[in-house]
Amino acid sequence: MSSPIRVVGAVFIDGDRILACRKAPGKSLAGMWEFPGGKIEPGETPQEALKRELAEELSLTATVGDKVTTTLHTYEFATIELTTFLCTIQSGDLVLTDHDATRWVTAAEAQELDWAPADVPAVELISSRL
Repeated sequence: MSSPIRVVGAVFIDGDRILACRKAPGKSLAGMWEFPGGKIEPGETPQEALKRELAEELSLTATVGDKVTTTLHTYEFATIELTTFLCTIQSGDLVLTDHDATRWVTAAEAQELDWAPADVPAVELISSRL
């Protein structure tokens, strides 16, 4: 078995809502909801990778805060190690490049979405706190 691919995800919270992003058609896990982020490149810290990914995927500048959780999930295409962090938007307007939709959802609404499996533990953890 190969080493897991290390990725990071941003948990944005606004009051009692979290930001969910839906993967665009033609992308891996198309149609599933996730926390935005991506792969950690060699030489990057998880926080640096998340800042870069948010700028690339959503055109946002964000502050990366506390770690939420780390989960390991094996998909058909790879094993993913996802570390999520609480984040705050500093500047920018959402411009989607990797996703075809975003929604601010309550904990109850989050339970109705079809989340990528690696994101589910973080969704459940954050939902229990809202």
